[in-house]
Amino acid sequence: MPYTRNGFDWSERYPGIVSAAGELRCRAAILDGEVIVQDERGVSDFEALSAAIRWLPHTLRFYAFDILHLNGEDLRDQPLLDRRTKLKGLLGRDRTSPLQFSDEFTGDSAAFFRACTKHGLEGVVSKLASSRYRSGRSKTWLKSKCFTESDLVIIGTDRDRKTGATRALLANADLTYAGAAFIGLRGDAWHDLHERLRQIAIKRAPWSGLRMKGAQWVEPRLTAKVRHLLEQNISAMPW
Repeated sequence: MPYTRNGFDWSERYPGIVSAAGELRCRAAILDGEVIVQDERGVSDFEALSAAIRWLPHTLRFYAFDILHLNGEDLRDQPLLDRRTKLKGLLGRDRTSPLQFSDEFTGDSAAFFRACTKHGLEGVVSKLASSRYRSGRSKTWLKSKCFTESDLVIIGTDRDRKTGATRALLANADLTYAGAAFIGLRGDAWHDLHERLRQIAIKRAPWSGLRMKGAQWVEPRLTAKVRHLLEQNISAMPW
């Protein structure tokens, strides 16, 4: 039966996955993985997942990346690579099955990370090959988020309500409002930017519809390179 992270039984939502699990050549097994829906490129589409659960359950795929128990044997204290060898043998290589093995990558991690960013993936999960299985957060695995960069126009600044940190108010090239971003500059670089913004400050926002309490507006002369997270999600990919 498929259980969520919080322990809920979702068997009724994943009928194809439950059926495929019943055909595995074992008496019992506990797998760790993630249910996803893939788009035409093979990338996980998080927004399509809820709709697929209700209307297109045959498109759901469970990507398994670890195994905890097999035929009554507790595998959690075995090294990750040994556990994944058992998992791979159990799942096989049927690409039409709703149960799939999440392949690992070994080699140039920096190049792999750049490729993930290029293809619009959320990030990479890296795991220590010799690690034991432990629930929850652990120092033996790390999720590295992918980012993308945009060149946007600074039209003002304000302060975040929760932290009090200074944010840049930003616009696209056509000066349509694009949102706010925290300013990551420190020391002399921050003081230099602050002085340049002071010199081009204006009293009112010349953009209709922008009503932001406490905002300090500036003429749209400066551009900023903004780094932000991608929105797509993918299944974990240990390497």
